[in-house]
Amino acid sequence: MLNSEKIREDFPVFAHHPDLVYLDSAATTLKVRSVIEKEREYMEEYPANISRGLYPLSEKATEEYEKTRDAVAEWIGASREEVIFTKGTTESLNLLSYAFEKNISSENNIVVTAMDHHANFLPWQALATRAGAEFRVVPVSKSGEIDPNALENFIDRNTKIFAFPHISNVLSTIVPVQAIAKKIRELAPEAKIILDAAQAAAHMTLDVKMLDVDFLAFSAHKCFGPTGVGILWGEYALLEALPPFQYGGDMVENARTEGSTFKKPPHRFEAGTPNISGVIAFRAAIEYMQALGMEHIREHEFLLTEYTLAKLREHFPDISILGSDETQKRGSLISFTLPDIHPHDLAEILGQENVCLRAGTHCAHPLHSALGIPATARMSFSIYSSIEDIDRAIKYMREAYEIFSKK
Repeated sequence: MLNSEKIREDFPVFAHHPDLVYLDSAATTLKVRSVIEKEREYMEEYPANISRGLYPLSEKATEEYEKTRDAVAEWIGASREEVIFTKGTTESLNLLSYAFEKNISSENNIVVTAMDHHANFLPWQALATRAGAEFRVVPVSKSGEIDPNALENFIDRNTKIFAFPHISNVLSTIVPVQAIAKKIRELAPEAKIILDAAQAAAHMTLDVKMLDVDFLAFSAHKCFGPTGVGILWGEYALLEALPPFQYGGDMVENARTEGSTFKKPPHRFEAGTPNISGVIAFRAAIEYMQALGMEHIREHEFLLTEYTLAKLREHFPDISILGSDETQKRGSLISFTLPDIHPHDLAEILGQENVCLRAGTHCAHPLHSALGIPATARMSFSIYSSIEDIDRAIKYMREAYEIFSKK
């Protein structure tokens, strides 16, 4: 395992909260010192707008901004022209849903899964409504698996979009992306395959060419970076065929009264002044993860998840844990319910002990409805999480559970 105690020294929040047990990294990760320092560097040393300025401060800001594009491209195995900066996974997916509108008609269907986050469910549902297309939802098993053969009941030659998550933010299921993509291409050769990688980017290696999807989205704030920064990757030929999502400064090639022309990707999709400091700082987060090694991050979180699953079952025999029983099929989060204690009560009680976990439907109402569960509690881990964190969380969980089970 990684030395989580040493890693915690790289995260300033622990200096302010030494007894913090942070088990909500699936919502957002804590911020590494180098990211904070890089954002401050921009604010203090070259706080100018990018792309347009013909003076040293602006040129420096532009250079640093574009270096992050290069870093992202190298990190995910893409070309720099295929990397678009957005506000987050949500905006990336909404961008696609609006850009594809002209390609969808009432004869088509759009398909998602029952375990999609709202950010990869609602934009496609809304597009289907606007276009009069059929909106289809592929069910998943209780362990979060998609039966490739069952896809034949939902995918056909009229399917234009298939959107799904790399890792479920509730079930923790790691979806076999390549196998699913292969099946989709057999059933619907013209369908565009869109992958929500928000829960995967900080936890495992992403290679867009190996995954064989058409578009992929994730957020910097789930990768130790700033909020308000997202990545949308797409095959260049597909991006080039899409119209702009927003209109404004920098994305236009020539604005004329009689008609305007727009820049090529990625700048066509980056209208206005972006989160410059955030994008620049995100490069520091990528470099930090690369220095640790994505394979070491995955191993650390795998062992931590395995330990936590065993301890939860040992201390709470009547616990209901969502997702697969096979740890290798899981990401680094665990959602569960306990009888007699509502997830919100559990989260609030643990929060009073400075133990942070999530409770609710985790922006996945359709999945909770399908499972017949009003809410779940969720622990999610990262590189700064430790065995000691888990032991402490379970200690307070036992105390809370004993109080409520006696009522």
